[in-house]
Amino acid sequence: MIYKTFRSRYKVLFGIMPVYLRKRELATKKDEERRGEESGEKKMVATEGGVMTDVLAQGRRSCYKARDAFYACLENEADKKPTEIATVGLLYPKECKKSREQYVNSCRPTWVRHFDRQYCAKKRVQRLLDNDDSRRGPITLPQTSTFKT
Repeated sequence: MIYKTFRSRYKVLFGIMPVYLRKRELATKKDEERRGEESGEKKMVATEGGVMTDVLAQGRRSCYKARDAFYACLENEADKKPTEIATVGLLYPKECKKSREQYVNSCRPTWVRHFDRQYCAKKRVQRLLDNDDSRRGPITLPQTSTFKT
C-alpha cells in the first residue's frame, strides 16, 4: 500500500489522528474556505458525472445571453458617464450595474475577464479605425499645467 502523506499513513495504521494533526487539518480547511470567499469566486456545482454545470451547453447559453445583455446595455448607455469599474479597466455606467451582476454571476470569472478583454480590444480598434478625426489615434489627456518654452 502506497501512502501519499504522513497523515494518511497515520490514519491507516492507528485508525486515529493525534490532536496536533487534527488542528492543523482543520486550520488548512478554514484557510481554503476563507481564500475562496476573499477571491469572490463562486463554487461550481458538479453534476453526477463530475462535469461542471457552467460548461454544459445550457450554462454556456445563459452566460452568453447575460454577456450580450450587458454589452448591449453598454452600447445603449454609451452617452452616459461611466462610474463603475469592471475587470481589466472596463468602465460602465451605473444603469448597467444590474446586468453586470447577472453577467458575473452566470459566467466563470475567467470567462468574464476574457470577454472584457475582447470587448476592450474591439472598442480600441474601432476607435482607431473610426472616420471621425477627433477620435482617431491615441487618447489625449488634458494637461494639468503648461510649461513655459
